[in-house]
Amino acid sequence: MEINLGLVVSEFNYDITESMRKLAKRHSDFLGANVADEVFVPGVFDMPLAIRKLLKKDNIDAVVAIGCIIEGQTEHDEVVASQSSRKITDLSLEHGKPVTLGISGPGQTRLEAQERVDYAKRAVEAAVKMAKKDL
Repeated sequence: MEINLGLVVSEFNYDITESMRKLAKRHSDFLGANVADEVFVPGVFDMPLAIRKLLKKDNIDAVVAIGCIIEGQTEHDEVVASQSSRKITDLSLEHGKPVTLGISGPGQTRLEAQERVDYAKRAVEAAVKMAKKDL
């Protein structure tokens, strides 16, 4: 059974998220999963609508959210991470399909975000494993 994934990729911090996207696609190929659709959004906070649209598609078995949230001088990064992850979880439960977090942060520096590009790989692996389970 081939697993069809949708990727939702944040364009904010593009230098990091593009590396994450490429790694996610390579790891999907390695696992025998197909990236059936990719949607680019401005930032992590903008992901829920795109995720919902992908989850409604019959040819999508799971969605991988890819992004990084870098700490600033305010608590904005914590708000973005908290609200986005909560809504992403709600969407997964609402649609009965896995949505995995390949999102690093909050509370990280740009250097730490670059070191955590492999979060995308982990999220693809989780999405494939969850999609194969009969939940």
